[in-house]
Amino acid sequence: MKLLHVDSSVLGANSVSRQLTAEIVAQLRAANPGATVEYLDLAVDTPNHFSADALGIKFGQQAEPTEAQRRENAVSERLVSQFLASDVIVVGAPLYNFTIPSQLKAWIDRIAQAGRTFKYTDKGAVGLAGDKTLIVASSRGGIYSTSEMGQAMEHQESYLKAVFGFMGVTDVRIVRAEGVAMGDAPKAAALAAAHADILAVTADAANEAVAAQTA
Repeated sequence: MKLLHVDSSVLGANSVSRQLTAEIVAQLRAANPGATVEYLDLAVDTPNHFSADALGIKFGQQAEPTEAQRRENAVSERLVSQFLASDVIVVGAPLYNFTIPSQLKAWIDRIAQAGRTFKYTDKGAVGLAGDKTLIVASSRGGIYSTSEMGQAMEHQESYLKAVFGFMGVTDVRIVRAEGVAMGDAPKAAALAAAHADILAVTADAANEAVAAQTA
């Protein structure tokens, strides 16, 4: 099993999402000792935000790519190749201002590539990266999942399901800790619930990844 571990929180050791992704990866490795893990810390090594240079080399805007286009294309190719080579992707996604961190969005912009992770046909878009499991470690200061207003304000889990679904990844599993900024007791309860979810989610993901490799 090839595992890609992605963190995006800017809070370092104080990050709940980082705590959750570390536990998820540890459980997956325990269930599959032969697993290989690659790690991306997007808060430390953030791809440049998407630009004309990042897009230009794909569309041949001039006879020869510029040095900036070559550089940005190399970043995109490294990231999309790493993503495509992975069986399980574990993504730490804190809720920032009702959505994901811009660092995580910058990574998604690099891996969402026509011809690599999706394609357009006469019947619409088709995802090309469907043979993967995505486990999202979702952390939220408040509680958004239990009210209509909260769900309407949330563009974090819903966005990740939509964009990875567009790329064909429909096996998306959420481990959620919400209400972590509402006091010690709510935070402890949220972490306990997330821990239980991690045990269930990782057991299923590890078993399915092994089955896929031996099929």
